[in-house]
Amino acid sequence: MSSLTVTLDVVEQMVEQIMVLTVLEIKHAKFGVHPDGNGLYLSVKSGGTKSWVFRYQLNGKRREMGLGSLNVLEPVNARAEAAQLKAKVANGIDPLDERRSIKDAQSAFRKQTLLASKRTETTFRRAAEHFIESRAPSWKNAKHAQQWANTLATYAYPVIGEIPVSDVAAEHLVDILRPIWSTKSETASRVRMRIEAVLNAAKLMGWRVGENPAVYKGGLEAVLPPISKVRRVRHHPAMPFEDTPAFFRDLEKRDGIGCSALQFCILTAARSGEVRLASWDEIDLEIGMWVVPAERMKAGREHRVPLSDKAMAILKATPRLASSPLIFPGTRGKPMSDMTLSAILKRMGLRHFTVHGFRSSFRDWAAETTHHANETIEMALAHTIVNKVEAAYRRGDLLAKRRDLMEDWAAFIGGNLK
Repeated sequence: MSSLTVTLDVVEQMVEQIMVLTVLEIKHAKFGVHPDGNGLYLSVKSGGTKSWVFRYQLNGKRREMGLGSLNVLEPVNARAEAAQLKAKVANGIDPLDERRSIKDAQSAFRKQTLLASKRTETTFRRAAEHFIESRAPSWKNAKHAQQWANTLATYAYPVIGEIPVSDVAAEHLVDILRPIWSTKSETASRVRMRIEAVLNAAKLMGWRVGENPAVYKGGLEAVLPPISKVRRVRHHPAMPFEDTPAFFRDLEKRDGIGCSALQFCILTAARSGEVRLASWDEIDLEIGMWVVPAERMKAGREHRVPLSDKAMAILKATPRLASSPLIFPGTRGKPMSDMTLSAILKRMGLRHFTVHGFRSSFRDWAAETTHHANETIEMALAHTIVNKVEAAYRRGDLLAKRRDLMEDWAAFIGGNLK
């Protein structure tokens, strides 16, 4: 069988060497494959379409390679190409593999050229806007997305907004951050982290290559000192806890929904935003409980607030409006502004204190004058547990202990507990 195969191969090679199709034979060729010599064949499809193919054998495998249509490739050129391909086969080169490698290289080159073009076209502003738009659905609220946009517009865009995102370099970051690194350290830290995130996303999109110049560790730390060394700690001015009972008694004498909201804010040690947006459906008057939903909490977790009798009395004395679900609505049923609560302190001649500062007053009172555990106090303030190990093992929210704590605080505020 093998000798027969060899004989057929020899015959085929002899035919290839002597067969050359004439012009008329090519013109009138019918359906099928017609040898032309040197491995070149004229292929005629059933519809009459004619094209050139090159057949060869390498490493014991028969292969076929299309060369092009007769309308494009004339016989003389097809024969010249077949001769070149036959020489390559004789040297152990597979024409099909070679063609594939060339196409892959060309495709890679076109891709690199396209990416380079996109890197040139995409500015940092466009990259940042794309990032914010894609990430916004995962953020807690629209305000967070707006903060990103405002921060970058204020500090980053004037320096790098209109340059290609691929060209953003360390010197640009230094120009942006150095003026605010010491004077507005918290803002500077946010700006750096936001630029770093945008550049990381831009690299993933193929708009830039190389290292991220906005990283601090191993990067900007060479020219910018640690934030912890330059940060100016600003605490919210807080009323000394010893003065809060007298202040609260004065506040109780004043009328207005704002005064009621401020009293409730102090009694619950809550953040002003949590109180101003509190709605009646979050309150359970039967058990004295206020459940603040996760989306309004700084830590992003639902927070249960046990209400003291004094806090409950404020709610029961507050009328419900059919036009608004809010407990302490502002004008026309809309949320009360933070300035409303601050204005009360100003009218009482206490402009040097802040509403948020009453949380510190509560914290100082609890730590210095009571035997309540620190974790109970921190839980009442809805603070995030910094220690990850402790956070992993703490499952409850110490509700019963916090209820006792809040009753003691209400008693102290009312002047009934030292």
